[in-house]
Amino acid sequence: MKQGFLEKLVAKLDRVDPAVVQAIVGRLLRENGFFVQVFEALREGVILLDMDSRVNYLNTAACRFFGLHAEMDMGKKLGDLVRGMNWQEMISQGTVVSRDMEVFYPDRRFLHFYLAPINDGDAPPGFVMIVNDVTTSRAETQATIESERLGALTLLAAGVAHEIGNPLNSLGIHLQLLDRKIKKLPPGERNELAGHLDTARQEIQRLDIILKQFLQAIRPSTLNRVKVNLGELCRETLKLLEPECAARGISISLEFDPIIPELELDAVQMQQVFHNLLRNASQAIRPDVDGLITIAMQCNDYELRVDISDNGVGISTEHMGVLFEPYRTTKEEGSGLGLLIVRRIIREHGGEMEIESREGSGTRVSLFLPLTVKRARLLPAPDRVIDVDI
Repeated sequence: MKQGFLEKLVAKLDRVDPAVVQAIVGRLLRENGFFVQVFEALREGVILLDMDSRVNYLNTAACRFFGLHAEMDMGKKLGDLVRGMNWQEMISQGTVVSRDMEVFYPDRRFLHFYLAPINDGDAPPGFVMIVNDVTTSRAETQATIESERLGALTLLAAGVAHEIGNPLNSLGIHLQLLDRKIKKLPPGERNELAGHLDTARQEIQRLDIILKQFLQAIRPSTLNRVKVNLGELCRETLKLLEPECAARGISISLEFDPIIPELELDAVQMQQVFHNLLRNASQAIRPDVDGLITIAMQCNDYELRVDISDNGVGISTEHMGVLFEPYRTTKEEGSGLGLLIVRRIIREHGGEMEIESREGSGTRVSLFLPLTVKRARLLPAPDRVIDVDI
C-alpha cells in the first residue's frame, strides 16, 4: 500500500463501508505475514528498534546469534539484551552505523552489523539492524595470512640455514684445529686455553640447537607412518618425565578409553608432541601447589581426541592471541617454538589442536587426530637446507 494511505483511511473511517475496511485489514494481515516469512527465511539477523532502542521485532537468525527469545525479549531495550555496546548513543546520532563485534554467548562469533534509521517523513520512527555472521570468513582470512606467514618463514629458514650453518661448520673445523694445537702446549697454558675452547664449543652447540629448532618448527617434514598405539606411546614418554614430575610433587592421571585404536602416525614426531606438551604443563605448575596433570584419550567413529590438562598458572588473555608466534614465550629459558612445532606435527598428520586456558585456573590442550590417514597440504621443502653437526 502507498505511503500515507492508512492515515487517509483512518481520517475517513466513519464514512468507509465496513466491508471495504475488512478487506483492507485482511490484506494488511496477509502482507504482514508475507514479510514475516521473508525475514524468518533470511540467514542475516534482522532487529527492528524504536527510538528508545526497544526491540519491536527480531527474526530467528538474530535470536540464534545473540541467544535471545523473540516472545520473551520483545519490548526490552537492546542494551539489556546485548551488552558491551552503547546502542542508545548510536541511535541518538540518527546516522548509519556499520561495525564489527565479537560475542561469546551462546557461541563465540564474529558479527558485522549495519544499523540504519527507517525514514518516514521528518523524524525516523525507528531503526533497522542487519547482522551478518562473519566468523567463517574471518577464520579463512586468518588462515590465509598464516599460510603466507609460514611461506615467508620457510624461505627465511632456508636462508638462515645457509648463512648461519656454513659459518658454524667452519668454526667447528677451526676449533678442532685449535684443540690439536692446545694439546701440544705445556699443562699450565693448556688448561686455561682448553677452558676457553670448551666455552666456544658450548656456544656453537647452542647456536646449532637454536637453528635446528627454528627449522624444525616451520619446514615440512616427511612422515614415517607406522601403526602406533597412542596410549602406549604416551606412557613411554611419561617414563622420561616421571622423575622430574615426582621431584616437584606433580601427580599424573591417565583417563584412557578401554580400547585405543592403532593409528598410522610418525611415532618419533608424536612422541615429541607429548614431550613438549607435558613439559609445558609441568613447568606451568607452581611449586607451592599440589600439581596435577590429566591425560585423557577418547575415540569416536571419526577421530581420536587427546586432552592434556594441568592446574597451573594458566595463560593470560594477551598471550593467548600470540601462542603460535615464533619466539613469543613467558619462560626465561624458552624458545617460543614448542607449540609451533606441536601444531605443525599435528596438522601434518591431518589433525588439529585447540587450547583453552584461564589465568590462574590451568590450561587444557586438545589434539584431534583422524582415524584414517588425511593428506595435509604442505608447503614445499626448501631447495637446500643445511644441518650443522659440531
